[in-house]
Amino acid sequence: MASIACTPPVPAPDGAVGLRERARGALLGLAVGDALGAPAENLKPSEIRARWGRITGYVAETPCGTDDTEYAIFSGLLLARHGSALTPAHVEAAWHEWIADRAEGPFRGAGFSERGTLENLRRGLAAPISAQHRHAWSDGLAMRAAPFGVFAAGRPAEAARLVAIDGSVSHEGEGIYGGQAVAAAVAAAMTGAPVPVVIASALAVIPEDSWTARSLRRAVAVAHRGERAVRSAVVIGGYPWTDLAPEAVALAFGAYAAADGDFVQAVLTAVNMGRDADTTAAVAGALSGATHGISTIPAHWAGPIGPARGRCLPSMAGHHVLDVAELLVPGEDGKWGVGAVLPGTLAGALAEVLPGESQDGVPAEVPVGETGGRGRSPLVGAGNSGHPDGEGQS
Repeated sequence: MASIACTPPVPAPDGAVGLRERARGALLGLAVGDALGAPAENLKPSEIRARWGRITGYVAETPCGTDDTEYAIFSGLLLARHGSALTPAHVEAAWHEWIADRAEGPFRGAGFSERGTLENLRRGLAAPISAQHRHAWSDGLAMRAAPFGVFAAGRPAEAARLVAIDGSVSHEGEGIYGGQAVAAAVAAAMTGAPVPVVIASALAVIPEDSWTARSLRRAVAVAHRGERAVRSAVVIGGYPWTDLAPEAVALAFGAYAAADGDFVQAVLTAVNMGRDADTTAAVAGALSGATHGISTIPAHWAGPIGPARGRCLPSMAGHHVLDVAELLVPGEDGKWGVGAVLPGTLAGALAEVLPGESQDGVPAEVPVGETGGRGRSPLVGAGNSGHPDGEGQS
């Protein structure tokens, strides 16, 4: 891979069609990586080999996403609602309404950083105090950062700014930096930027002397030597928790660099390195999917990805990552554009944010596809600029 010491600026985003395909690739790639990596989570490479040999596809009978996918959907819907006007108050209110103040699923709100956040919010603490817990350095923000890069395609700094607002409720320090690196990189990849520029964009938005930046640089420097070298360069040997943001983000970028952006190789490299494999593969999948678009994802991997089951976040049950991708891509005449062909189940959600309703309440300008049963987004709608209610409920 070429050196990232001197890289050209991020190119301008290509046309709406290209952006849409890359948006779909980024978020579906995230979900595919999450589902592929879930069985290998917290395992060592030796344990993976003992169970499956080398993982080359789904090893679960019914592959599905985990908290990584459901939180990415949550953040994507929230971002689609508020866009660049997103504030910590919007994020905090959404956490209360759609997570903290609702009955939880079997996973009880997901990982350590999310648990700590929920406990603080339920105690009445507000952002940024709600992010002050023992696991604020986790990869819980990085796993949900890709939608910000999709939204801010070609604007890595804006993607980094927005994801930090999202993370202010749940993360601090290295946890924020990990999310910013992923969001900025996806924003660059959404333009079709080459791999070195994508990596440079991630490094440009975080402190040069941060743990995250140092780990990312080490991973990329040895990526040409393969996954064992990447893992050895960044994994904290003997440390029991695998969700360290500096480690997980570096492993994901190392896998992406080792594969030179190729989707299949990037995701499988991340999966077979173990550790927090669902998150590292989700991030590698988002980067590669944004780089090459949805067509790079094998159909037999994409097919099993259905709507979220709500096993972690019951409020996200029924939402599909591809629906979220449509919401985050600009069109010719505004945010979504008159030419967007959206799933029929989004018609109700968009009725509140697009002008020109038909007699059925469906936006007249938006051609609607076949209907389905995913249900209406709880987060998209009233708070979008241009809606008569202005800043609506979160």
